[in-house]
Amino acid sequence: MELITVIVPCYNEEAVLPLFYEEMTRVAAGMKNSAFEFLFVNDGSKDKTLSILKELAAKDDRVRYVSFSRNFGKEAAMYAGFEHSKGDYVVIMDADLQDPPSLLPEMLRCIKEEGYDSVATRRVSRKGEPPIRSFFARMFYKIINKISQADIVDGARDYRLMTRQMVDSILEMKEYNRFSKGIFGWIGFNTKWLAYENVERAAGETKWSFWKLFRYSLEGIVAFSTVPLTIASLFGILFCLIAFGLIVFIIIRTLIFGDPTSGWPSLACIIFAVGGVQLFCMGIMGQYLSKTYLETKKRPIYIVKETEECTKETKE
Repeated sequence: MELITVIVPCYNEEAVLPLFYEEMTRVAAGMKNSAFEFLFVNDGSKDKTLSILKELAAKDDRVRYVSFSRNFGKEAAMYAGFEHSKGDYVVIMDADLQDPPSLLPEMLRCIKEEGYDSVATRRVSRKGEPPIRSFFARMFYKIINKISQADIVDGARDYRLMTRQMVDSILEMKEYNRFSKGIFGWIGFNTKWLAYENVERAAGETKWSFWKLFRYSLEGIVAFSTVPLTIASLFGILFCLIAFGLIVFIIIRTLIFGDPTSGWPSLACIIFAVGGVQLFCMGIMGQYLSKTYLETKKRPIYIVKETEECTKETKE
């Protein structure tokens, strides 16, 4: 019997975990030809998430968990789930039920019967989401698809079912600064997209603020494109040409009209404009330099504090 690993990153999800477990076990019960393991990754939660996971593991042998020493972020949690998964097929989904477990049977059918390596999901609507957030999200997908080789579909979720071969390929990419949406597209493999209407959280509050999403989008751009560096270079060339043109203009005007300057306000504006562009370009280069610096440190992507196996050993 094939084994399916369900990876669930968790950060302060005490309100929704019982609901997720109930729904997931219901779906698993209907897939009689598949065995399941539920792998929860506790990303340094400060609420009762870990206690609930221990209770679930105690009553259900299918439940496993990996608990971090602190909050390392969702990307680290997903990578940890991939490393600790044992299944022939691996699916990753959020605990808030915005990724409907009811889609799982259809996802598995597409892989087994239609020959896909991965079945991913995308939202066709953003109901319940602030308009400004939806606007910037759509703009991000348009920009990153134009400036990078990563194939990222608008509205794509992390919720996807993959073969073991694809998961092993993801694990070969061990960079510290991770952007999984880009990694999924970069490694290739045949992927089918399932569209569904947006589903609101079953309980609790989202952990993704606008600022966190903005920083995450920058991570994706820096990780999969060098176009911003090219833009910085073009700015330098453009301003050099403008400066050369202004020098020629001033020399000609001085020779003809004898008026070398026209006052300090225009000079101050030029200085501020050039200074601003310089700082902007230095900021772009700083982003790439900082990522390189972090990669050279070779720090672990995450640190495990305990797992369900540690708990069992303690009881024995």
